Amino acid sequence: MQISYADLKKAAERIKPFIHRTPVVTSSAINRLAGRDVFFKCENLQKVGAFKFRGACNAVFSLTDEQASKGVVAHSSGNHAQALALAAKMRGIPAYIVMPDNAPSVKKAAVADYGGIITFCEPTLVARETTQSEIVARTGAHIVHPYDDVRIIAGQSTAALELLEDYPELDLILAPVGGGGLLSGTALAAAYASKNAKVIGAEPCNADDAFRSFNAGFIIPSQSPQTIADGLLTSLGETNFPVIREFVGAIVTVSEESIIAAMRLFWERCKLVIEPSAAVPLAAVLDGKIDHSFRKVGIIVSGGNVDLDGLPWQADVPKT
Repeated sequence: MQISYADLKKAAERIKPFIHRTPVVTSSAINRLAGRDVFFKCENLQKVGAFKFRGACNAVFSLTDEQASKGVVAHSSGNHAQALALAAKMRGIPAYIVMPDNAPSVKKAAVADYGGIITFCEPTLVARETTQSEIVARTGAHIVHPYDDVRIIAGQSTAALELLEDYPELDLILAPVGGGGLLSGTALAAAYASKNAKVIGAEPCNADDAFRSFNAGFIIPSQSPQTIADGLLTSLGETNFPVIREFVGAIVTVSEESIIAAMRLFWERCKLVIEPSAAVPLAAVLDGKIDHSFRKVGIIVSGGNVDLDGLPWQADVPKT
């Protein structure tokens, strides 16, 4: 399905009353290290601590009253679960969240705190999808996929739209890529709302299915990825991939060590908490993966949900 500029603008208006318009921060120290000006769109300061709330909010408030009355459902153990639960709570409808029983207790608690009705299952994709189907059959709840959904893509695009409103002179925007919801939305925003800005995706070397898919021209599923950037483990969505192929200039990859170094640098210099997945684009800049012809670079800082008892520079991490 084609996603138009009108779709993006409608999403921005629809979710405006509910989201935070997140700030953009800069660091002179990071600019010196990067050899260019870098502008960080801080979605780590978004509600639920991640950009995911934008897409979930757009999806939930796009539903008709009849659809919404039966609630929404998703299987997720991450930021999408929290985002959907909160968006549903704001609309006053139930959110049925399927979570693997081995999900971290902090994530279970967060989803419950946002009002999600949790059903636990075995930690397999088959179990998650089967449990979700059972809930749909029982309740009639509306499935909201975390990234393979045009409403989600349109919602995620609004972070880049805001960034470009504040800094129209950007010549590049970087976003991390997992399932592709954020990257495809960012690419559409740049294509429609900017005359100059290109878009590049960034991904861990240890979870490089999007890089390989982009260059092969067809989706290559992710297989046993091992990365500290746990928000980037999923394979590209069928809806997201054509958008990425058309509107994204390249996908680059970075090592685990570089992700951790970039995350720590951002904490130290910007005094803000970000998660490993959010540090991947900055790692690409610092590693010289981005051409120096791009002088004004925007980065979508995707989230800030971190287990403070297991910070990556205090533990053993997978080697690239």
